[in-house]
Amino acid sequence: MVQARARGRSRGRGPRPRRPDRYDRYAFSDPHLQPDAFVTGSTDSDTSETTDRQSDSEDVGSTSDSSSAEDDGLGSATDLVTSVPVAMWDFQHCDPRRCSGKKLSRHGLIKEMRVGQRFRGIVLTPHATQVLSPADGPILREYGVAVVECSWARLDEIPFSKIKSPHERLLPRLMATNPVNYGKLFKLNCVEALAAAFYICQARPQGDQLLAKFAWGENFPAVNQAYLAKYRRCRSAAEVVAAADQFAADEELERQERRLASAQLDGYGAIPLPPTEDEQEDDEGSGSR
Repeated sequence: MVQARARGRSRGRGPRPRRPDRYDRYAFSDPHLQPDAFVTGSTDSDTSETTDRQSDSEDVGSTSDSSSAEDDGLGSATDLVTSVPVAMWDFQHCDPRRCSGKKLSRHGLIKEMRVGQRFRGIVLTPHATQVLSPADGPILREYGVAVVECSWARLDEIPFSKIKSPHERLLPRLMATNPVNYGKLFKLNCVEALAAAFYICQARPQGDQLLAKFAWGENFPAVNQAYLAKYRRCRSAAEVVAAADQFAADEELERQERRLASAQLDGYGAIPLPPTEDEQEDDEGSGSR
């Protein structure tokens, strides 16, 4: 009985029509109606067309990236693109989990130096007497740049006399964007100091490479864009010092203007409000007496 009913249904309805498989390219008469998820089985013409579109989009993207780098004043076609030596003297002052120098070392982007070991490139140190400028670019391009990894609060413990280089340099006025000293002038950590040197000496690509290892790295050139763009256009250390002094003067003037505006707003806030009806009646009554 069961078999008879099964045969009856089959004869009554007939075979079920084949539903098109969403991954079957031959189920669609118009190839443009094929779902985007279909990948395998594409023809050579489809593949070449897709490749052409991808290459076109990549060209557009690379053009926009290069143009944006030039627009923000921090990069140009003449910037150094090859890597140069990067080194540090580490005095173990910082928490290894938060130390930017140690993170660069784990990624193989910086070489650790021994105390007393000589470095022929530029050394960024607070004990230097000359400010870094684009004129130091040839030294950086040939010998590289190094930093001293230590705490700002423990500078007196550092044997700077044993960290010798013929090219010790100070960094000009810049603002820190690292999580420890965010918003503080001059309080840069290792990766910020190194990136600043590459930006100023017209070697932006390697500075970007170092900052890319940190989630907050892109904030540094964004916050310091005006500083860095101005410094990299200078021709000497004297011009960099003059530019930094002008920045300091402009910022002090802006602070004074903000204080004046705040004081004026406070003065406006002290103006008495119009009297209420009850207060007006009291005043009239006291006047009649």
